[in-house]
Amino acid sequence: MRGQEVSRSERTWKWWKRDYVFESTEFDEEMMDERLTPLHEILHANHYDVHATRTANFTDTARDTTEQEHPDMSTLDEAIKQLLAIEGATGAAVVDYSSGMALAQGGSPGFDLGVAAAGNSNVVSAKLRTMSELNLDGDIEDILITLGTQYHLINVLNSSGSKGLFVYLVLDRTYANLALARHKLKNLAKDITI
Repeated sequence: MRGQEVSRSERTWKWWKRDYVFESTEFDEEMMDERLTPLHEILHANHYDVHATRTANFTDTARDTTEQEHPDMSTLDEAIKQLLAIEGATGAAVVDYSSGMALAQGGSPGFDLGVAAAGNSNVVSAKLRTMSELNLDGDIEDILITLGTQYHLINVLNSSGSKGLFVYLVLDRTYANLALARHKLKNLAKDITI
């Protein structure tokens, strides 16, 4: 862009590739009479000095993702917020049990939720294999792991829009009501889809 002559109409701006720097040494006296836009203010910050060089840097946003490209992430993030609102909850994650990857996670239970998600995916996979070998029909609703100071709830999602996922919820035993937490987790989990 530097050193090139840029032609444009008074009211139409062509958006150039955003990594470039645009310099303008031109100033049109008619612009003083027009309503200035934020872009004009940037490009002509010193518009009283006709011969000043003005520079504007445009950032590259081509690789940024939008909410429309990943609509499910906002749903998963909202689910994590709702899970963490359960009394006594200190951590929550939505996990793909085939890969062990946490698709969304939040909270601070005092350990790495990503590692716990991967480890608990092994628990879910092992239980599903065992059920298959025993020819047991039905789905896993939840798995409870009780520790000295925490409850770890694993709710396996069985709906068509969330097959292969589970919700992992960590509760502080001092503040959590286990029965109520399981009830709320079950109601929240049925609305999670990807």
